[in-house]
Amino acid sequence: MTTRAYLDHNATAPVRPEAAAAVVRALSLVGNPSSVHGEGRRAHALIEEARADVAHLVGAKPAEVIFTSGGTEAANLAIHSAVAALGVERLIISAIEHDCIRASAVASGLPVDVLPVDNNGIADLAALEALLAKPRKALVALMLANNETGIIQPVGGASALAHGAGALLLSDTIQAAGRISIDLKVLGADMVLLSAHKIGGPQGAGALVLREGLAFEPLIRGGGQEKRRRAGTENVAGIAGFGVAARLALSDDAHMLELARLRDRLETALRAAAPELVVFGADVARLSNTSLFAASGLVSETLIVALDLDGLAVSAGSACSSGKVTRSHVLAAMGVADDLAGGAIRVSLGSGNTDADIDKFVAGWSRYVARAREKTQHMKANATPPAFAEVEH
Repeated sequence: MTTRAYLDHNATAPVRPEAAAAVVRALSLVGNPSSVHGEGRRAHALIEEARADVAHLVGAKPAEVIFTSGGTEAANLAIHSAVAALGVERLIISAIEHDCIRASAVASGLPVDVLPVDNNGIADLAALEALLAKPRKALVALMLANNETGIIQPVGGASALAHGAGALLLSDTIQAAGRISIDLKVLGADMVLLSAHKIGGPQGAGALVLREGLAFEPLIRGGGQEKRRRAGTENVAGIAGFGVAARLALSDDAHMLELARLRDRLETALRAAAPELVVFGADVARLSNTSLFAASGLVSETLIVALDLDGLAVSAGSACSSGKVTRSHVLAAMGVADDLAGGAIRVSLGSGNTDADIDKFVAGWSRYVARAREKTQHMKANATPPAFAEVEH
């Protein structure tokens, strides 16, 4: 049986054993966390313990954490509340935001301005300042680290500009959490998004962290859970696992250094195999575990299938498109040509990855590229010369 190498941690990280154990323990309890009897209080205590751990991950207060079913719900909740309770009349979203932000912005019915990025994939703060000069209160959405490229964004500077113009700032910190240090006060964001399964927690749990004192309007109604901010019986087991994963993620600094070494080793080996390789964001600050790269003339979808057959799990970028490989709006925003972007592959590293995984990927990718080059050369060599009609004189 072929030993597989999982290199798609930005899509979902393997559940940490400690988080899985916390889920199992929570499932063994009985009791609704809204009930006042002993069983209910024990379930409620698990949620509040996790709330404190999740808050600590981003330097927030526990009361600022609203548990959701994941990052997508948190994004929808944030934009809904900003419109319904905070007087937001228009939206400014960066061109590289995750689809959950992009779709929520469109669904809001408000005017939407797109904040451009430069060729390195970094948000243009001068353009933001100009957009903020327009009338009517705005909500700015700028992620902290891009899920496809890993490029880190100037959220602190964007927050300062937004607040100076009377606007609010929402930051998707889902990919950054546990990989770089996050302090809500330093970041200056009014709202941030988190997701459990990106940091080794279970799928189906996430959070919106809302700055204390901001008015709020729930999206889901029907009960008093989450201090009347998100109705419905809480996912106690998922939240318990989320809390443990958040606590463990704070101690991952040494691990991030090792992932940076593996990423750099990967990129060096790929460039040796294909000198024309382009690594997107290679010259700017990136997450240490993420590499998005391409060579012209390749097809991402075909390449992913070929690598999968070789026992390698990778992606072409975001994994939130129902299993389809589509044109990356992130690379389009960076001005990357279609021919190059069409062959982009993302390797995202995490717990369990080794030098052997890197070697396996480089060998598999290099084999595919060699076959693709041979096929192209063969087609050129056997091409029929075009026929020209005789011209009468």
